[in-house]
Amino acid sequence: MQNQFDFIAIEGVIGAGKTTLASLLAERSRARLVLEQFEENPFLPKFYEDRKRYAFQTQLAFLASRFKQQQVMTTRDLFDDFVISDYIFEKDRIFARLNLDEDELALYDNIYGIMTGISAKPDLVIYLQSTVDRLMSNIDSRGRDYERHITPDYLQELSDAYNQFFYHYNKAPLMIINSTEIDFVNNPNHLAYIEEQVFDQPIRSNTHIHIIPD
Repeated sequence: MQNQFDFIAIEGVIGAGKTTLASLLAERSRARLVLEQFEENPFLPKFYEDRKRYAFQTQLAFLASRFKQQQVMTTRDLFDDFVISDYIFEKDRIFARLNLDEDELALYDNIYGIMTGISAKPDLVIYLQSTVDRLMSNIDSRGRDYERHITPDYLQELSDAYNQFFYHYNKAPLMIINSTEIDFVNNPNHLAYIEEQVFDQPIRSNTHIHIIPD
């Protein structure tokens, strides 16, 4: 397995499997794993109960947490290692645009604009696409109590926002994986296939690759 990257980021809607895939690839490639610290956000359970009331607090808490991680990730010592993360910093604004009202978004953008200029830049982004049914199934299977309030309608909104974002994404090479069709947790051949595409195949800038193995 040959590695041509310093930093790979894996993205996807809630329940797509990004943390699982990041963990599996990091373990098998001996990369340093950087995971989003969503459990430290005290507003997240309240947000799923009442999106409108708690969206702004939740968003700012995530922005601060993600920015703090980005500062660590951009230090020279960290990038002496190969890094795999389960998010990109730009994801923060996907959620902000979806959940904040006009005045809140304007204030958020003032803060975000300062932070985004010094965020870590991945060499490859892997986007896990999935159907809403599969996302709901994955969310139900992991059994987080506060996620029981997530609705199919909200996941569809998120999926549409993610698809729109990555349709225009050009800041790094982009690999698109249909995670509805791939079972990289229980099928070692599927995981090996992903590893081959990521580490052993040349990735050209701004190339979209749909991976659906036989």
